[in-house]
Amino acid sequence: MFRYVLFTLLLVFSGGVLAGTLEGLWQKQGEAVWIEFTANSTTGVVVRNDKKPEAVGFEVVRDLEVSQSEDNSWKADVFAAPLGEYKPAEIMLLEANTMRFRVKVGFMRRSVDWLRVSALPDE
Repeated sequence: MFRYVLFTLLLVFSGGVLAGTLEGLWQKQGEAVWIEFTANSTTGVVVRNDKKPEAVGFEVVRDLEVSQSEDNSWKADVFAAPLGEYKPAEIMLLEANTMRFRVKVGFMRRSVDWLRVSALPDE
């Protein structure tokens, strides 16, 4: 009986434990681009871009706010490089170390995945 109660309590209270954060370093999947979200910040800033070093310091994400409709989901403006402008986006934490930007422009939708890293790699 004790094990059942303990298991039930763990399930009930695990939602808060599993709630994610974007804080930390993220690498764009398959590319040499890293951004960082810091605590209590509403921006995601490029900290390294091997193809475009001049992009360091650029705000890729701005006006970040928690989505009220879903757990582990945020709303923000994300810079859409092909368009050269910011577009509204949904940012989702799919797993503890996987984040997805979803941008919709007209009938088109694009998703970009980012992987959490512990540190920037050596150059």
